[in-house]
Amino acid sequence: MRVGIVYQYCRIQFPALAVSEQAFRDHLNRAFATYAPKADGPVTWSSFLTGLYALDWTVCCGCVDGLDAAWEVLFNTRTGRSDCLLIDALRARACRLYPRNEERQEGAVSEFWSHLIAPDGGTRPVLERYDGQRPLAPWLIRVFQNWHLSKLRQHSGVTALPDDDIALPLPTGEKTDTRWHEAFITAARDWLAGMSDHERLLLGLRWRYKMSQREVAALLGVHEGTISRQTDKLRDHALEAIGGQLVANGWTGDDLGAYVLTEMAGVLVDDPRLSADQLGRLLGAKGKKLPG
Repeated sequence: MRVGIVYQYCRIQFPALAVSEQAFRDHLNRAFATYAPKADGPVTWSSFLTGLYALDWTVCCGCVDGLDAAWEVLFNTRTGRSDCLLIDALRARACRLYPRNEERQEGAVSEFWSHLIAPDGGTRPVLERYDGQRPLAPWLIRVFQNWHLSKLRQHSGVTALPDDDIALPLPTGEKTDTRWHEAFITAARDWLAGMSDHERLLLGLRWRYKMSQREVAALLGVHEGTISRQTDKLRDHALEAIGGQLVANGWTGDDLGAYVLTEMAGVLVDDPRLSADQLGRLLGAKGKKLPG
């Protein structure tokens, strides 16, 4: 009865989205089966429907069912404070993930867009992982970032996110205790705020631009061993400062060092102090500029 009411409401709001009621129900059953085991506590069908972003859910169902009208709505979805299109928000993320690589930026967006309804390496299509319990556009942006951070981690030696969790927020110390992610963000930002310009530049060149120790040494005109020691010092300081704050807050999970290094990727992408412009200014102050 209640599902029927929700369905009729969505049909009134989106008359052009001809999703059948049976398809609407089938997609809901699939989403509930996916969401319930990963929720922080017991989930009833009633509470699931109460938390459903019904209009976003209808758009998602329409896209999964191949309705052109649904894709048009999704493509024109506005996001964030700047009210930009979803596709533009994804491109902005790609620029931060792959600076100085316009081809990779564009490829990252088009590749992700194609996998919204197509399987990726045996996993379910992205839109079939949406559970309707959060707004669709911000969720897609987070999935996009996590997906590409996973690819970057594979190349940097840091463990990637498991396929089943790629559409969830970044991993936390305990599955049912989400406070660790927020605690980590606070500690990491405090650590970044206390860094010198040189340390921030080194971090940006080594992580954001994926430059080797040899390339950084050549760019800055110092010995490679110097960069190696400075990089090790940065890593050790991060583990000490950030890990220390988490322990002080009651961390009881295993492998704190791996958690810090894994979570750090998201912080470094988002922090404006490590933006391409900021790193360019730091290099300019040394009379240097990025090659190419």
